[in-house]
Amino acid sequence: MVSGGQQITIELDQSKKIYFASDQHLGAPNEVESRVRELRFVKWLDEIKPDCQALFLLGDLFDFWYEYKQVVPRGFVRTLGKLAEFTDAGIPIYFFTGNHDLWMRDYFEKELNIEVFREKQLFKINNKRFFIAHGDGLGPGDKGYKRMKKLFTNKFAQFLFSLLHPDFAVWLGINTSRKNKLISGDEDVKFLGEENEWLAIYAKKKLEESHFDYFVFGHRHLPMEVQVSENSTYINLGDWVEHFTYAEFDGEQLSLKRHIAE
Repeated sequence: MVSGGQQITIELDQSKKIYFASDQHLGAPNEVESRVRELRFVKWLDEIKPDCQALFLLGDLFDFWYEYKQVVPRGFVRTLGKLAEFTDAGIPIYFFTGNHDLWMRDYFEKELNIEVFREKQLFKINNKRFFIAHGDGLGPGDKGYKRMKKLFTNKFAQFLFSLLHPDFAVWLGINTSRKNKLISGDEDVKFLGEENEWLAIYAKKKLEESHFDYFVFGHRHLPMEVQVSENSTYINLGDWVEHFTYAEFDGEQLSLKRHIAE
């Protein structure tokens, strides 16, 4: 599992594209509604696969995820199988843990051959510089999550949780995640204005250190494009709960798009 590091360079082949998506929250608000959304997400994966050179998933793929050494939560087999199809076909997947799946260990890496990042990561794709992260805990806002992060990342708390029987632990995690707005982030799902969006503020601060063409985040559940400087853009990927949005990079421009269900 990678925790940020040196810039990663990708040279995009002609006629190929790179895709970005975030915040599918599979498992919420219940199994029935989640299955409908999962099928739509898998359909999108099928649609992009022919011209996809790389896929970025920016966290909160699951509404709750916890890995024991020998046990992972049941379900999501359609999504996991489709992601395995990508990597088996030589299409790399870069996964950034979010606040709902930060207890991920090595399952994705060992079973699906997916590179997992816990922190922000810099990429150079063709001649464009990308600053990529889930977005949780960055900038001056996001107070709800920041109140919980110390507990979630505490090693002793994680150890105590691991002592619970998986049946009870996963039930507890799923129900807590669905109901607790500080974890789910529902209390923050409103546009704050370009001057007050905390990830835009964070991006502007980062531009004081170095130039980036694109800042790509999830977490906010609001698809948005904010011009943070004359030649730098912050894009939030939205979600696959209400908006069904994603971003597509064609080698020159990163575009925010919405999946249209047939």
